[in-house]
Amino acid sequence: MGDSKVETISRLAQWRIDNFSPCSYKKSDPFKVGLWNWHLSIEKNRYMYIRLFPEPSRVSKEQPPYAKFILRISNVGANRRLYISPVHDRPLRTCDDFYWPVDSSFHGRFIIDVEFLDLRICPINGGETVSIWPMDGAIQSMSTQTTLRCLARMLDEGLHADVTIKTAEGTLRAHKAVLSASSPVFESMFHHNLKEKESSTIHIDDMSLESCRALLNYLYGTINQEDFWKHRLPLLGAANKYDIVDLKDACEESLLEDINSQNVLERLQEAWLYQLTKLKKGCMTYLFDFGKIYDVRDEINNFFRQADRELMLDMFQEVLTVWKPV
Repeated sequence: MGDSKVETISRLAQWRIDNFSPCSYKKSDPFKVGLWNWHLSIEKNRYMYIRLFPEPSRVSKEQPPYAKFILRISNVGANRRLYISPVHDRPLRTCDDFYWPVDSSFHGRFIIDVEFLDLRICPINGGETVSIWPMDGAIQSMSTQTTLRCLARMLDEGLHADVTIKTAEGTLRAHKAVLSASSPVFESMFHHNLKEKESSTIHIDDMSLESCRALLNYLYGTINQEDFWKHRLPLLGAANKYDIVDLKDACEESLLEDINSQNVLERLQEAWLYQLTKLKKGCMTYLFDFGKIYDVRDEINNFFRQADRELMLDMFQEVLTVWKPV
């Protein structure tokens, strides 16, 4: 039929109906907006029902659309009437997912417009929808996610890996460019005529294979929260050794979050060793301001036997500050 074609421009689709009176149902030809081919249909019963739905296809099945749109219907002629729908924001998979009842009859020629305000992809396994028309920084977020996927593949599959990392428990493959961009120490190894540059091998004997893998996952942007928490202390040591400032800061912030009587002395020692001012202050506050020094009285003697003299002096000064006479 001649009036089944839908014209599109940008995010607007327009369907011109020449004559609807002889029949009670009409469906448009498919029209493409975004990733999907769409159909409009009209049905006359007590009301006029307008439907919008994606054409069944592999794309609409694997990446079902979540559409935000407005529908408008108007007659053609001098006595123009215009009906505008509310803004709809919903998933659309089949012709049964959406219809708009119009409490009016249109005969002769009229126009149906659909304006797509946004089109998003519904993840099959759940989660937040993702716009195909990124706005407000979303394009940067999408680009970041794509880059991280590429980096993860480079690491997992060893794509063009050009350096071997030897730990006490095994070896890992990585990329000099990624390591150099993350750490001035690594950059220096490969820039100057050191043995690491000549052999393309780095020896990290003070980390387990699992902890070293967590380090690489951090540098490649693919580490998960569970692995980060599990390997915080070896990651802190590596961050200090290889001058990875953001990782060192992240470890310090994380170690501040779960100070308790069982770990406070160990955290205090780490804070002193790696010059972590915030962590040291947090441990001191926990021990002296909150009086938890009494909870570690059995461990404190052994701690003092091993602690640095300057650290012990700091602790003594903290005691004097907290317990000074009023």
